[in-house]
Amino acid sequence: VQLQASGGGLVQAGGSLRLSCAASGRSISNLGMAWFRQAPGKEREFVASIARTGISKIYADSVKGRFTISKDNAKNMAYLQMNSLKPEDTAVYYCSAGSNEYWGQGTQVTVSS
Repeated sequence: VQLQASGGGLVQAGGSLRLSCAASGRSISNLGMAWFRQAPGKEREFVASIARTGISKIYADSVKGRFTISKDNAKNMAYLQMNSLKPEDTAVYYCSAGSNEYWGQGTQVTVSS
């Protein structure tokens, strides 16, 4: 599976962004998807995951209530809707598929205060 993340950018605190992860080479209908992020000087951290069925979702405490993960099997896409963004959300965001077997390149999210 090849993954292509997009949708990052510069946004003011309190704003919103929607990240997209386009999958190719294989259907994601039988794959769970996840988002991770890595801030400068920090280790990569888990943000959110969604089960292959799209029913079960897990969020890091730091984003719970602000971020929403989803997947569209028909379009072979996964998404991360990010609302009420904070400067501490600034990071490179990565999508993964399967049991983190597959990774896309990152997309930069910068939140200004």
